[in-house]
Amino acid sequence: MELAGRARVASAASGRRSVVLVDGRSGTGKTTLGGALAAELGAQLVHLDDVYPGWDGLLAASTAVVDDVLGAPSGYRQWDWERSEPAAWVSLDPAAPLVVEGCGALSRASAPLGTLRIWMSADDAERKRRAIDRDGAVFAAQWDRWAAQEDIFIATEDPASLADVVIRS
Repeated sequence: MELAGRARVASAASGRRSVVLVDGRSGTGKTTLGGALAAELGAQLVHLDDVYPGWDGLLAASTAVVDDVLGAPSGYRQWDWERSEPAAWVSLDPAAPLVVEGCGALSRASAPLGTLRIWMSADDAERKRRAIDRDGAVFAAQWDRWAAQEDIFIATEDPASLADVVIRS
């Protein structure tokens, strides 16, 4: 995979561990790409779906990327979606390669901490179809609520402009 090669080169050039940030709106393919990159890099993988503290938690998860996932000690507080409450702390190896995927992964605060920054985009109708096919009625009921948070995050942080690579899926 060409992106894994770019991640390795960027990490070597920076002298830091590989930290790949994969961001984009719902349904753009972040989870698929993040999983493939993590497998190829032998990296830890953080899905922000495990970090968002509920349906209104995009901004909080974006902050957690900087403070917790990429901070010390490296890790994150899982969110229990069924109980709608915080769950276990997940520790990460601060020296091992890392891929973080999800809307909110790439912000002005996280960008300098990443060695490869990726923004994904897709047609709005296609994104919605993919997301609803994947997550069903639960996400369908929350689509507009979540999209409004994406709009705010994108307007505030402009993650596409922070990306090294922009992928249209």
